[in-house]
Amino acid sequence: MTKLTCFKAYDIRGRLGGDVRLTSEALKLALAKGLQDAGVDVLDIGMSGTEEIYFATFHLGVDGGIEVTASHNPMDYNGMKLVREGARPISGDTGLRDVQRLAEAGDFPPVNEAARGSYRQISLRDAYIGHLLGYISVNNLTPLKLVVNSGNGAAGPVIDAIEARL
Repeated sequence: MTKLTCFKAYDIRGRLGGDVRLTSEALKLALAKGLQDAGVDVLDIGMSGTEEIYFATFHLGVDGGIEVTASHNPMDYNGMKLVREGARPISGDTGLRDVQRLAEAGDFPPVNEAARGSYRQISLRDAYIGHLLGYISVNNLTPLKLVVNSGNGAAGPVIDAIEARL
């Protein structure tokens, strides 16, 4: 059995989205294929921040969510943050070690094409922006000067969408 070293306690955050890293899209699509092979219906929300995966998982009432990202690590790294139903984080104590054991065992059944899951790209950006703006009274914000640094991250388009509604 191969001992995997990619399972760290901080990989606990996480339907399917990816950040702006050059490798995120390819990794996300490979992940989607593996999930489909296992019979999972995959909803891809596109480029997103981890907070959008939390929202999408809860908003859609799905079984879990995965954000392809290495978060604060250097750009040549990549990984995944996982959440379960209700947008609850998956940690070493709540399922991540089980995933590690399954991956290390490598005992995967053959793909059953008849039971293969679907893949669909969706957009929840408007619902997400509405959710965020639901916490404030926009009328109380004027006049408003907005200064934002999204840190070269996936939050940039969200900030643009919020600004358009203010």
